[in-house]
Amino acid sequence: MTLVKEESAGEPEGDSGEGGARETYVPSRRRIERERYKRSRARRATAIAALSTLVTGIVLYLVVVNAPGWPRTKETFFSAQYAREAFPKVLEGLWLNVRLLLVCGAAVLVLGMLIAVARTLRGPVFFPLRALAAAYTDFFRGLPLIINLMIVVLGVPALRLQGITVDPVLLGGTALTLTYSAYVAEVFRAGIESVHPSQRAAARSLGLNNRQALRYVVLPQAVRRQVPPLLNDLVSLQKDTGLVSIGGAVDAVRAADIIVGRSLNYTPYIVAGLVFVALTIPMTRFTDWVTARMDRQQAQGGSI
Repeated sequence: MTLVKEESAGEPEGDSGEGGARETYVPSRRRIERERYKRSRARRATAIAALSTLVTGIVLYLVVVNAPGWPRTKETFFSAQYAREAFPKVLEGLWLNVRLLLVCGAAVLVLGMLIAVARTLRGPVFFPLRALAAAYTDFFRGLPLIINLMIVVLGVPALRLQGITVDPVLLGGTALTLTYSAYVAEVFRAGIESVHPSQRAAARSLGLNNRQALRYVVLPQAVRRQVPPLLNDLVSLQKDTGLVSIGGAVDAVRAADIIVGRSLNYTPYIVAGLVFVALTIPMTRFTDWVTARMDRQQAQGGSI
């Protein structure tokens, strides 16, 4: 690194005012060459990656299209006619999946937080509450989601209880909330337990009681630390909203299933799958961005 002095026109060299001599950074020749070398390596790596990706894609394409059963597979799974027919109906059904994601996602976060707090309460008086919260998470994390959906969507209407809805959308959303709140509760609990006990002790020394220390000191740190896994659970929830179709709710999957049952062509399933992928990718990339940002802040010693 070289420091050189620049002088303003019309000012004497010895003037120490704002118009006088000032030091300006000029990178050394070695640094310039090093930066140029790094840029050339980055361009070379990008070109190699693009070329290898292109070659891999061409090889996979040739393997698929030259397979003996490709003509029949193309007609059954990749029909442009049925894709055009299914696309608007699948999009119409996707609106139900989006609404389920928003409502169930909010309910899952609230219920998961309450269960996590119940599991971390201290004192023997709260033992029954801790035991119930632990039993809830163990049961619904171990129960397959598809079985939970069948029990709730098909079993609850069979009870014929007064005042209990039989709407498959509401029942399916309830089953999703029950299952995912158990997973989210464990995420929140891990975040709460990751906060160092000194934080709670410092809050108590400032005059906060246990409830205030949990609310204002522990929970904010726990939630910030667990944002990436929480977003991953929401991505999984978005995909699993398609399972409510087992109860007859006309979502994106059910809309595709109706066309498949009439035409015996499976292209609508491919359309529905691609729509879900298109909806999931932005959420996944946002999760990756948040994770990388928090990792950088933690590495630099910033707030996480």
